[in-house]
Amino acid sequence: MLKPFQLRIYFLLLGVLILSCNDDVEDPSEVETEKVEVEKMPEPKVFGFTLSDYEVVFDTVKRGETFGTIMDSHGVSPAKVYQLTEGIPDSVMNFKRINYGKPYVILKSKDTTQRVEHFVYQKSKINYAVISLDSVKGEAKSKPVTIKQKSTSGVISSSLSAAIDEAGLDYLLTNRFADIYQWSVDFFKLQKGDQFKLIYKEKYIDDTIYAGLQSIDAAVLKHKGREFYAFDFEIDSTTGRTDYFDENAKTLRSFFLKAPLKFSRISSRYTGRRFHPVQKRWKAHKGTDYAASTGTPIWSTADGVVTKASYTRGNGNYVKIRHTNKYSTQYLHMSRRAVKAGQYVKQGEIIGYVGQTGLATGPHVCYRFWVNGRQVDPYKQDLPDAEPMKEELKPSYFEFITPLKAKIDEVEYKEVI
Repeated sequence: MLKPFQLRIYFLLLGVLILSCNDDVEDPSEVETEKVEVEKMPEPKVFGFTLSDYEVVFDTVKRGETFGTIMDSHGVSPAKVYQLTEGIPDSVMNFKRINYGKPYVILKSKDTTQRVEHFVYQKSKINYAVISLDSVKGEAKSKPVTIKQKSTSGVISSSLSAAIDEAGLDYLLTNRFADIYQWSVDFFKLQKGDQFKLIYKEKYIDDTIYAGLQSIDAAVLKHKGREFYAFDFEIDSTTGRTDYFDENAKTLRSFFLKAPLKFSRISSRYTGRRFHPVQKRWKAHKGTDYAASTGTPIWSTADGVVTKASYTRGNGNYVKIRHTNKYSTQYLHMSRRAVKAGQYVKQGEIIGYVGQTGLATGPHVCYRFWVNGRQVDPYKQDLPDAEPMKEELKPSYFEFITPLKAKIDEVEYKEVI
């Protein structure tokens, strides 16, 4: 066994040996080290501000709160609030209409005073107002929006709205889709198995956050085996006004709408013999009854002048409109009227609301139609179209819809189960 002094000599010699075997190792002090500089990414801005520069408060408008009470809770004086509300126009921000549930952001200084410097009010997903307190300045701004074109198809099992919902689409598509065909297709006669295809645009914030429906560019409704095409086309470059036309450049608009309200059911049709549910006797029913919830808006099916807006025991609250010397319409059993005699109304304008006044057993509107002073069934009339497309626009229209029609024709119908 080695003695202690022998062990010390052993380890000393071992160390010398190791150093002699590694004489090619560089002195760490002489090795040059390359410094890698990591580029610091700039902090993304929110509403145009670098949030780390401020003390930030995210909140939403509470019930009963006003701009003044919000500012007061953060130490802003009534004098400053008055200065802002008087100095900044309503077009930037209407301080009297701060809505419950709307989000806002308050940016405060980072020093001990915690002074409010900016107030950001989000009017919608896209639009917002920035109020700068020091400069008494307001700006209306919008978040960058990306438009994405998409396509889809569906099949009607019970109703159009249910089919849109089953396809996982925005419910606004239902209303927009119905608006396109309201002159040419009777939505109360849609059948189980009817199919549709759509090419539409959606809005996205930051390319990811859905911000609503932009437009329907093209549509096809297959009803009773017939395809009804619709293409959105600009007909006035000055105003940017667009309208829908079919594959032959024929307008989808008609002088009359197909119905005086949206999404209901026909509870009774025009007939020469019907058992009256109130009077309990057989008599002619010279109108079409649309059952709907009380308060459902009723609109005029065409432009015209209100000739009567009154009440009778049988009709209840009713409105009658003369559209031309040839055509008149009447709307019965309203809960309340929204127009007066002598008033001019536009097609689609609300003239009253569904009720069950007069001789009615449930909420509905009885729609009546006159041609040359004689009551007729509107669904059996050859009614005039609206103004046709100008001839000089047709070449550019056909050029415009050619690729769009090819694209929607490539979309496959959803299979009828």
